[in-house]
Amino acid sequence: MADNFALALQKGLRTRLAATTDLTNIVSTRIFDEPPQGVTFPYVRFGDITPAAFDTDTALGATVSIGIECHSRSASGRVEAVQMVEAIKQALHRQETNVTVTNYNVIELIFQTYSAQRDSQGRGYTATIALLCTLENA
Repeated sequence: MADNFALALQKGLRTRLAATTDLTNIVSTRIFDEPPQGVTFPYVRFGDITPAAFDTDTALGATVSIGIECHSRSASGRVEAVQMVEAIKQALHRQETNVTVTNYNVIELIFQTYSAQRDSQGRGYTATIALLCTLENA
């Protein structure tokens, strides 16, 4: 069974991010759907993913809102978290031809916004980037 729009997009984005030197210089391979227990900081985690139907007369499609969280606990936590977000933005914003999503065509991939705030334990920072992707069946 093929992945749906949201899961296929997450896999494609993860592949692109894992090949982005500006990001992997900070997080190495720590790009997760769900981080393991006792995870090493800094790391990237996929957050909310919300697909919505966006069909045309000739193709099935979806717009997918996706959040990606950047977690840091370094002495320069906010700076490091924002550096991760900026690397993600550079790797994905308007980079439709550089993101491969199995069984789907990426029509548009755009940065919407990001925020950086102290995490809930007060021990670091989390920056979250929001992206919007329009896909159609290949």
